[in-house]
Amino acid sequence: MPKSDDDRHLAGVPLGVLSQVHGEESGAAARGRRERLLVASYCTFFLKPEMRHVYRQICGLQSVDTFVITKHRQHADEYPFGDVVEIGAPRLNPLRRAFGKYIRRLPPMVYRGEFEATRRILIRRDPDLMHVYFGNTGVHLLPLIRAWDRPTVLSFHGMDVQARPEEKGYLQKLRGALNIVPLVLVRSESIGKRLVELGCAEDKIRLNRTGIPLDRFPMVERTIPIDGAWHLVQACRLIPKKGLPTALRAFQIVSKHLPNARFTIAGAGPMQPELERLTGELGLSQRVRFTGFLDQARLRELYEQAHVFLHPSELAPDANQEGVPNSMLEAMASGLPVIATRHGGIPEAVNDEKQGLLVPEKQPAALAEAICRLCGNAGLWSRLGKSANLRVAEEFAQPRQIERLEAAYFEAVTRRARWKRAGTT
Repeated sequence: MPKSDDDRHLAGVPLGVLSQVHGEESGAAARGRRERLLVASYCTFFLKPEMRHVYRQICGLQSVDTFVITKHRQHADEYPFGDVVEIGAPRLNPLRRAFGKYIRRLPPMVYRGEFEATRRILIRRDPDLMHVYFGNTGVHLLPLIRAWDRPTVLSFHGMDVQARPEEKGYLQKLRGALNIVPLVLVRSESIGKRLVELGCAEDKIRLNRTGIPLDRFPMVERTIPIDGAWHLVQACRLIPKKGLPTALRAFQIVSKHLPNARFTIAGAGPMQPELERLTGELGLSQRVRFTGFLDQARLRELYEQAHVFLHPSELAPDANQEGVPNSMLEAMASGLPVIATRHGGIPEAVNDEKQGLLVPEKQPAALAEAICRLCGNAGLWSRLGKSANLRVAEEFAQPRQIERLEAAYFEAVTRRARWKRAGTT
């Protein structure tokens, strides 16, 4: 297929030069006609099942407009969105690719052609700002972020503060990304502290918590099970940082004191075979149920049937840590008291003895003791559940977090403009 005049015009021109020309001429005219800020929301996978929090942010925007740039469009039925642009598989001459990779030693996104494909999208759509979801994606896009003459905001969610020693030069590139962007969004204060340790300027960090739609997880009035049939729930990806082996070992202890109790684990992930084997070894196969991934309606139904929410997260061997778990906030919104660990951002949502009970990481006996204590004290159980609901309503309701996100967008544009006037970019 012959190239259009526009394609011929764009070929081989650096992004920064094109952005400036485009911005001064047709881009300025287009932005002049726009009444609202336009944000390019970049997400490598749009969307994995566990990324509902990203979907809620993008769909919840009120004062700005957005479109999505993605490499992989997934689960469109579960996450419908009308304005998604797929980068697609770039076509690149093998010799040119080899020259870029081995001779010029360009970053992968450049020699693979992703730079060119993404650049064209940005030029054609002319957004005022780009929001890159997940810090590791920001590292991958660093050549583009450096070349573009508009501001980029990075958001960090927990798994993306890992050191990644297997990727040569990763930390150096991460520091480069943190240095060049005007603002960095974090889901928890603990993630923000970790980024400061990695070299991020503290005045760039803005707290933007997961927003929970309270109407989707309304408060449920629960009653104490008279026969001791307590229903414990944990909903999460089945990965090391979620502390699932600790939860199972704690439940084995609990089952000796509460023989009618049961434990439901909702979620999917690579640890499922290991966890199912451990369940059998602990003699819990008849009392523990693995549901797999649940959509929002079935998850809400599960919470309505439960009495206690568990989330004994722990620092994984690869240094993967939690922000504030989405599933925990949803459970709290429905009035479930939480028993969890003092890990990552969990204590920012759960105050010990107020919305739940917190124990140290990787200690099944301490977790079991907390479960038995809560199930043996009706007043404590009822009080913590009501307080959990109020905590989410006051601090994690979706409208408030969307306001914070949009405020960060406007601030990032203002900061970048100030930098340009000062000649610092």
